[in-house]
Amino acid sequence: MKGAVPSPNIWQHTATYEVENRAVDPDGRLWTTLAGLAGPDGWRGRRVLDLGCGTGFHLPLFAETAGQVVGVEPHHDLLALAARRTRRLPHVTTLAGTAQAVPLPDRSVDVVHARWAYFFGPGCEPGLAELDRVVAPGGVALVVDNDGSRSTFGAWFRRGYPHLPAPSEIERFWATRGWTRTPVDMGWRFESRADLEAVVRIEFNATVAEEVLRHHEGLEVDYAVNVWSRRY
Repeated sequence: MKGAVPSPNIWQHTATYEVENRAVDPDGRLWTTLAGLAGPDGWRGRRVLDLGCGTGFHLPLFAETAGQVVGVEPHHDLLALAARRTRRLPHVTTLAGTAQAVPLPDRSVDVVHARWAYFFGPGCEPGLAELDRVVAPGGVALVVDNDGSRSTFGAWFRRGYPHLPAPSEIERFWATRGWTRTPVDMGWRFESRADLEAVVRIEFNATVAEEVLRHHEGLEVDYAVNVWSRRY
């Protein structure tokens, strides 16, 4: 779609990204943090928007307690997979759209979840304006992004993407716009070494991937993220 920001890992390696989704947050630390930031009852009975939902991996999880769930995704093939994944959940809807043009009415959602999708700091101002439009008073937006300042994965991330803004610049971007940072040590845990290696190779170029794999043993990776939150 026009305005879509390509995501080379999930767009080009959908099956491997599914493996990555299953390895993320094995002890539920990130999920617990998100629910706590959403409110006393999390998203129970509320209208949830998963912005950049990809294949819809998280939609059934939100649907367990949410009153209504909408997944918005610009990539047609991923959106089709999200629709198939949730076809038996009557209170889940999947729609084509982008963060800059959310296909929902004003003040129509209570909780927005955006995980590694579009909102990476400087440059995402049009998407932030859309959040201002679609989130209802009393609602909350939750953005999950990598914390490049710490953890094993953070060191890999800095090495793999040296052109990105420094962690301090990203933190300053969010803080000056009224967002709150909640750091989470979530971790990666894989079922096999082959799975870990496959995921690393879709996240980094060949040179960086082979270097980090050569020096990393086991099936787990220390992985820190930031949850940026704002109440409306």
